[in-house]
Amino acid sequence: MLYPHEAEEPILSRPVRGALMEWITEIRAKEELAEVGLKPRTKALFTGPPGVGKTTLAHHLAARLQLPLVVVRTDRLIDAYIGSTGRNIGALFDIASAAEPSVLLIDEFDSLGFQRRGAQQGADDERNNSINTLLQRLERYDGFLIATTNRDDTIDTAIWRRFDMQIAIQMPGPFERERILERYLAPYRIPPEPMALLAQSFAEGAPALMRQFCEGLKRQLVIGPKVGWDMDRERVIARMIAAVAPHPSLPQPRLWRLGPRDPAVADLPWPLVAEKKPVARKAAA
Repeated sequence: MLYPHEAEEPILSRPVRGALMEWITEIRAKEELAEVGLKPRTKALFTGPPGVGKTTLAHHLAARLQLPLVVVRTDRLIDAYIGSTGRNIGALFDIASAAEPSVLLIDEFDSLGFQRRGAQQGADDERNNSINTLLQRLERYDGFLIATTNRDDTIDTAIWRRFDMQIAIQMPGPFERERILERYLAPYRIPPEPMALLAQSFAEGAPALMRQFCEGLKRQLVIGPKVGWDMDRERVIARMIAAVAPHPSLPQPRLWRLGPRDPAVADLPWPLVAEKKPVARKAAA
């Protein structure tokens, strides 16, 4: 379970930010919607490549609603024994319905909501039965529910329709990449022009990859001098690229294709300097 105070505000593209604000606004306008015969939407499917921040967005939404986020992995529901997966699905929704209000997040939903197919053997029957159970429970569940998937093309069409919204979270654009890098490099600061170049070198990179790179770079800057590593800029970047890699299913950002030869590396101020926090002045006696 993830709590509101633990949430981190995501850096979103304008369309996704707009969709999120629309959803939050209608949830808070429950009475006004009731006057015109509508209810706020409660179920959303978040789609997008690995590492784009689907879970972070779900956690942020739950925090905005002042609700905990209950994360359920589908591997805890799927069982090899006949009928077990359907019973696990039913038990999940029974518990969620009886519990205190929360936002329920089903991660890697494609493993559970895959397309039904003609029954050719017992495994197909079991698969289709679990899908039918999921359809019924989604229809009846009136709490907040978010499902995330990297494989929206495999989701059963009937299950797809059970979600009020399908929000596609894409790779960040230039502006979002700069903000992400600034956030995770702090307290180290890079001037605007070198930061723009560095953001270009991460084109097609997921936020999770940028975070890994930034946090790894900060570790190198802190630990490297203590243990005698070569802190030459190109050597540090080469070590970072060797230790952190994009998901195999995703395009390689330019920094990984060119390595230390990337133009952004040559323009990177070095060594990076951490901004010092202002010292609080003591109150006069």
